[in-house]
Amino acid sequence: MKKDINIPQVKDVYIAVVQEEHLEYKTLDWNAYIINNSDTDLDTVLIVSQGTSEDKITPPMRHTIAQLPARSYAKIEYLQEQVLALNNTFKVTFFEGNQMFDKTYLFRKNTINVNALQTVPLMNLKGVLVK
Repeated sequence: MKKDINIPQVKDVYIAVVQEEHLEYKTLDWNAYIINNSDTDLDTVLIVSQGTSEDKITPPMRHTIAQLPARSYAKIEYLQEQVLALNNTFKVTFFEGNQMFDKTYLFRKNTINVNALQTVPLMNLKGVLVK
């Protein structure tokens, strides 16, 4: 039954969208990252990202990271400017030891912008963070 299923709470794993300079094209790009700010390695990290609004929907993008070491981060994807006007969700599933964890991170439409930049843990960069 539903009451018998133990779904542990995800702690110290975040999604950040960071504005970075693309050296080759000399542009400022928005890139999404997953951050493991815990003391434990994450195994088989599965990420499904998608942008949605009342009348638009992007195709789901699927990403896999075999292992994300403790106190590290990994790039997920580049976000086009047009996608920032949508609600962007990142559904993250991973294993910590033998336990499976699952969490959905939501960036509401137009919240990824230069006015919302803050310091992102571990990365020493400015970005928009969802915990």
